[in-house]
Amino acid sequence: MIKKGIPLSLTLSQALHSENTTSGKKYNKQRTLRLSLLAVLIAVCISFIAKFLIYLIDVITNIAFYGKLSLEPLSPADNTYGIFVIIVPVVGGLIVGLMALYGSKAIRGHGIPEAMEQILTNESRIKPSITYLKPLSSAITIGTGGPFGAEGPIIATGAALGSTLGQLIRITPNERKILLAAGATAGMSAIFASPVAAILLAIELLLFEFSARSFIPVALACITGAAGHHLLFGNEVVFPLTTEIAAASNYALFFYSVMGIIIGFLAVGVTKTVYWLEDMFEKLPVHWAWWPAIGGIAVGVVGYFSPRTLGVGYNNITDLLSGSLPMQIVISLCILKFVSWSISLSSGTSGGTLAPLLTIGGATGALIGSVGMQWFPDAGINIPLSVLVGMSALFAGASRAFLTSIVFALETTGQSNALLPLLGTCTTSYFISFFLMENTIMTERIARRGVVAPASYEPDILEKTTVEQLVTDDGVIINDDMSIDEVRNWFSNESDMKSNYFIVSDTEGEYKGIVSSSNLFNMHHNREGTISSIVKRNKVFIQPSESLRSAVEVMAKENVDILPVVVENKVAGILTYQHIISVYKTGVDEREKRQAHISLSRQRLKLLVRGQKLVSILKSKK
Repeated sequence: MIKKGIPLSLTLSQALHSENTTSGKKYNKQRTLRLSLLAVLIAVCISFIAKFLIYLIDVITNIAFYGKLSLEPLSPADNTYGIFVIIVPVVGGLIVGLMALYGSKAIRGHGIPEAMEQILTNESRIKPSITYLKPLSSAITIGTGGPFGAEGPIIATGAALGSTLGQLIRITPNERKILLAAGATAGMSAIFASPVAAILLAIELLLFEFSARSFIPVALACITGAAGHHLLFGNEVVFPLTTEIAAASNYALFFYSVMGIIIGFLAVGVTKTVYWLEDMFEKLPVHWAWWPAIGGIAVGVVGYFSPRTLGVGYNNITDLLSGSLPMQIVISLCILKFVSWSISLSSGTSGGTLAPLLTIGGATGALIGSVGMQWFPDAGINIPLSVLVGMSALFAGASRAFLTSIVFALETTGQSNALLPLLGTCTTSYFISFFLMENTIMTERIARRGVVAPASYEPDILEKTTVEQLVTDDGVIINDDMSIDEVRNWFSNESDMKSNYFIVSDTEGEYKGIVSSSNLFNMHHNREGTISSIVKRNKVFIQPSESLRSAVEVMAKENVDILPVVVENKVAGILTYQHIISVYKTGVDEREKRQAHISLSRQRLKLLVRGQKLVSILKSKK
């Protein structure tokens, strides 16, 4: 017997998850616990690697600029080489170019875009050699005067460490992505003691999702990284201020919001300039291994005229926040640091973006803030807050890591009163960047290679829709005791039957499995045999209370376009791929279909009618 139109034997909303589903959830929780332990282990390792990287930068700086072997944290700005200082970054660039040529080309660049590309295209697999080549090459670059911070290299190193561990053990690509993100953000947290900002960085730039299975391991890794910072670097905030920032007035908030517009345009200009310079290097008639040395010439020349542009430069950020730097130095950090950093980064050397962007944005904020203090002396504008919001606004505009930028400024300075100015400035900067720039400084490079990074984080419409909301009783069920020949003849007379798969049950409606049309019409079968002899996949079904996402996963895994909805082992309905498409269509309509639910013209007409009635009533009373 073949049935069209299946009566629902039970109320679908009363269906319960099967024992398999319950055990599956328990299994997922066990895997999340396992990932969390691995993430903590990675964070412990990356904390010590971060400390080692800082030591290595100090050693190379002392050798390159002072000719001594020491761990003393000296700045390259105090060197006595004179014009010969130009040679030092060139030598560093030559070494890094050779390391990229004979070691791994993946050490080039600023880390985060490369990690994003591996997540999106290569199942989060990074070469294990990056774990030691990236920090070494970056230490050489920075130690010989490269205008970068230590955070970019340690983020890339942490990502490589997490990915490597994820390749050594049997886990899924998604779980490997979580370990990669945990390692990367633990590195950032270990350098800056900013665990919350690091978690947000993972969500905004690396994970492309927000779920318990990803959030918990990453959060634990970032907390461990922050603990590592406190153990190895101290408990003080990274960028301390000598005086506490007072709450900003409304006039000051308006000023900082306008400042965000200016810095938003700067963020667009900075991003476009960096990639324009990359295009120029691509046109050079020399091998790419020589490019870091060519970039080193620019670093050396700029460093000769403005020594503060050399090296890590975290002290520059602290000095800017103090508001004590002469305006001439502020201008040099704003312009010359950008020239040095953009040329060096575009040359393909091993460096980062965060510290240079913070320096350039902070210097710009100081310049705009000083002008504002002269024009609006009573508005409550001050240099430290102008520097802080300028730092965050430039990073927010260039990377569009909006929440990361705000929380990072709060965590690294400890100035909670800066929250509202940060929110206003970063919002306007993000606004300008969003409308004027298709890609960001993090995604432009991979976009040029055809890799599209997710631009939005919306609720999964399949996750929030249950099977029972879409299941239908309009379908075909084949009885398992029918002969193959009988079913074939029936389908031959039914011209509208185009399905690739058919559901099989017994006469009582108990689910038996699925049979494909290709198997049904296979000429090798005994025509007199029953359907039960060719039924397969008797475990392929879905329950009403499960989400459409689970249904899609089952369809994809089993390569079927139809699923029986089973309640207490009886077929209660059918779910097809057309249902999935209809849900997506509904989602598209919600985002794009424009319509007015309240007609203003009708409301106006009603008011006029009521007004006329009121006038007539008043006249009658008179």
